[in-house]
Amino acid sequence: MRLSSHVVPKLKDPSLFREAAFINGQFVQAKDGKTFDVHDPASTDRIATIPELSVSEVQDAINIARDALKSFRRTLPRERARMLRKWYDLIMENQEDLAALITWENGKPLADARGEVAYAAAFFEWFSEEAPRMYGDNIPASVRENRVVTVKQPIGVCGLITPYACTRCPSSIPGSPTHTICFSKRWNFPAAMITRKIGPALAAGCTIVAKAPEETPLTSLAIAELANRAGIPKGVVNVVTALKNTPEIGKELCTNPIIKKVSFTGSTGVGKLLMQQCSSTLKKLSLELGGNAPFIVFDDADLDKAVSGAITSKFRSSGQTCVCANRIYVQDAVYNEFSKRLAEKVKGFRVGSGYHLENTHGPLIHERAVGKVQDHVEDALKKGGTVLAGGKGLDHLGPNFYEPTVIANMTSDMRIHREETFGPIAALFRFNSENEVVDLANEAEVGLAGYFFSSDIARIWRVAEALEVGMVGANTGLISDVASPFGGVKESGFGREGSKYGIDEYTVIKSITFGGVGELQG
Repeated sequence: MRLSSHVVPKLKDPSLFREAAFINGQFVQAKDGKTFDVHDPASTDRIATIPELSVSEVQDAINIARDALKSFRRTLPRERARMLRKWYDLIMENQEDLAALITWENGKPLADARGEVAYAAAFFEWFSEEAPRMYGDNIPASVRENRVVTVKQPIGVCGLITPYACTRCPSSIPGSPTHTICFSKRWNFPAAMITRKIGPALAAGCTIVAKAPEETPLTSLAIAELANRAGIPKGVVNVVTALKNTPEIGKELCTNPIIKKVSFTGSTGVGKLLMQQCSSTLKKLSLELGGNAPFIVFDDADLDKAVSGAITSKFRSSGQTCVCANRIYVQDAVYNEFSKRLAEKVKGFRVGSGYHLENTHGPLIHERAVGKVQDHVEDALKKGGTVLAGGKGLDHLGPNFYEPTVIANMTSDMRIHREETFGPIAALFRFNSENEVVDLANEAEVGLAGYFFSSDIARIWRVAEALEVGMVGANTGLISDVASPFGGVKESGFGREGSKYGIDEYTVIKSITFGGVGELQG
């Protein structure tokens, strides 16, 4: 393997670097020897060679997970809690190595990667505490001699899917549908996306088969290595890998009758396709899909806090998050001042390798992502937009780097207004009234997250209730929290991850009626 000519992380524990799929507690290669390459987005050099599993090998993994379920579902909740807590401890003990892997394969700055590792581990900690609290209910019966109770039980084997890579044309993948699908986004948080699905699944007593993201599989595989060390029984956690075979593997997970639940984080187009495929076996689904988040600045907002919130929301991970601000609406009276302050801050960003601590932002995941950003910038400029900061690729750093950008004078006929950019563009729109901006914000077919800044408590309640999104940030640009339910409405999907609600996605409710109880005797 030819390693990156730029920065190559030196892991304290080199055994966390795994170039193999994880099935039945073992790291395995594809039976036919096929592989695909993983690249460093900063240097574009190959950094790993990963097995290209076939559908039959994924079927084997599903069967193994089914067999493991027979005993794992009978483990005591407190036993599962201890496993998850041990896994949490191991992730935190290896935080630096995991952060190094994230920066290497994802590109985000090392400080951000460390934060992601802590966030990812927190899902194991949280659900280790939820496992013993899968409470049922005692329900007063309408028949005098009956008693009714409910219990929550694990739904079964779960498939965790990331079927398509960002902005890849589906026609380039054999077996892909011909209609337009955009992208899967689990590569943007390669640690957190997998732990917030596996954590509740295991807490509930389920077993899983997870498809690792093809751009960033190394983090998932390192976490799988730590599963062994945490004492997770063989076959409970399986991580499969593929690039070209991804569509067929996704279809297998959706249509195989052994799989009882599918959880997917990615684009709305792919989510619709998976929902169609899952209908053949009526699987339970959780879908966290595309976003087009509005970020609203009212004229009574604290502008310094609003600018800080916009930077946090928009430019985190170089704009490659599903909840980042995509349409920034600023009320007329403060538009010019807000634009000026935001542009000044953005001009002070440092872009480069994520390993260099002085850099605030890293590369985009690949050239296709850069191409979409550039298309959105050019479209805005053609239609009257004005660049206040950035607006160009940074070719001297590499093909995947793009300047953090601020564009003013945006209008609703521009692509950014209706399309999720998934890149570092802060697009500034003007508005006049509260009713106007809420209508503009709610025009989107998707509804994942929304943000606004105001000092009027009555307005805060009104707007928070009126926004058609699953998550609202009022006077904050950071809403991700393991304690808070994560998910959207409309075409952003359904189901919730994290929080006390997250474990319910992996359970079924069974009612038990006891007849003939009657009255006290004697």
